[in-house]
Amino acid sequence: MCFFELRLVSALLRACLLATMLLLGALPASASIVSDWNKAALAEVRLSRYGPPVVARALAIAHTCMYDAWAAYSDKAAGTVYGTRLRRPAAEASDANKAKAISFAAHRCLVNLFPAGQTRLRDRMISLGYDTSDVSMDLATPQGIGNRVAQGVIDARRYDGSNQYGDLAPGAYSDYTGYVPRNRPLAFCTPVEVSCPPLVIDDPEHWQPLVSDQGVVQRFIAPHWEQVRPFALRSADQFDEWPRFSQPPRIQRDPMFYYRQDVKELLRYSRSLTMEQKLIVEYWADGPASELPAGHWGLFAQFVSERDGHSIDQDVKMFFAMHNASFDAGIVAWHMKRKYDGVRPITAVRYLRQGETVLAWGGPGRPVEAIPGEKWTPYNPGSNLSPSFPGYVSGHSAFSRASAVILRLFTGSSRFGFSTVIPPNFGRVEPGVPAVATTLYYDTFDDAADEAGISRLYAGIHFADDNRKGQQLGRLAALRAWTRANALFHGYSH
Repeated sequence: MCFFELRLVSALLRACLLATMLLLGALPASASIVSDWNKAALAEVRLSRYGPPVVARALAIAHTCMYDAWAAYSDKAAGTVYGTRLRRPAAEASDANKAKAISFAAHRCLVNLFPAGQTRLRDRMISLGYDTSDVSMDLATPQGIGNRVAQGVIDARRYDGSNQYGDLAPGAYSDYTGYVPRNRPLAFCTPVEVSCPPLVIDDPEHWQPLVSDQGVVQRFIAPHWEQVRPFALRSADQFDEWPRFSQPPRIQRDPMFYYRQDVKELLRYSRSLTMEQKLIVEYWADGPASELPAGHWGLFAQFVSERDGHSIDQDVKMFFAMHNASFDAGIVAWHMKRKYDGVRPITAVRYLRQGETVLAWGGPGRPVEAIPGEKWTPYNPGSNLSPSFPGYVSGHSAFSRASAVILRLFTGSSRFGFSTVIPPNFGRVEPGVPAVATTLYYDTFDDAADEAGISRLYAGIHFADDNRKGQQLGRLAALRAWTRANALFHGYSH
């Protein structure tokens, strides 16, 4: 074995050991208070069942509250709400004061964002030795700083277009823009069903809500999200005029050319689906009881914090920049989803190949086999065969690329070195995925973002262009978020 191979294996073993220790909680108690509160936030995310863009917003707000509390003790940084007006004397800038201010800010914000978690969040504060009944806003105390800036951030986001409080339409985060799908719901059907209802597709170029195996009809999650005020973007439609973000051009003499090519490619993935690809789909699915894409990258940021031994100062900036980049990526991605109302593969394949026999994955527990085209099914975990919103662009791709770009810029390196061991029978689609414990390893941040995107093609729930354009939008959103975050770090609030 050559030296390069030895070095590569050694690095892999070290990364595997570090990741395993992190997941098992075996690392020394060196995680910063910011990383700890990120864990608390993700615990609430898993229980909330909020949609992907809502989760991205919640994490961005939580870390904005923490950042603004910390900024009061910085000798340079400006907060997002109060700028530099709350600056405390240098003598007060101890880690203990920063941790206390950050904790009070995080607690107040998270209770606002996840009211059902009030008891859990109170217990977290008690475990840290803090009194949640202390609602002082005395700026001479760290709890006063935390409470004051948190309320400032909450107030600043009160009317940001998200409809968090259900005052624009009944129900938290509900749509107030009157979205109506162009297609009637697609009846539940898989290749293992003996018979299925007739295929009804009114407009094959647009998203179609599905009926789940429990008879529940999908509703577009957050079709109003383009109305939400971003962190660093001017608006959700900022990139609309860029030629690269229009849908694939239609060839005049054959308007279905790209449609056929997309379907052909998806069927190629389906009939060559490997155990490794199934595991990749399951790992990146981020479905029920998960932290969704923005939260998944929060876990990765926790790893980076542990790996590099971050201080409070480093972590508060890294998590703040990354989660706000992800927030903006979600806004622009959901704008594209609403604008183009792009078809999902399940509708496209069934529409184009109805009445034909196709070679594809045959459903849970089935091999690749000949199935009716109108029964073709994605390899997608959960009760729905495709997510509850249009395809173009991929949210996974946008969230992941935005987060990867920020982590690379913040650390100054593309090096990631994260690995995780997936236990046998981890998968939810069918048993035996994987058959034995399997390690997933990501050498760079870009490797992880690339795999997050391609996982959606393996799953059969996105086309290649959904992924490609989502990745591009995520990168652009991240660069703008990084520029604004750095301006704040250096004391420029506008």
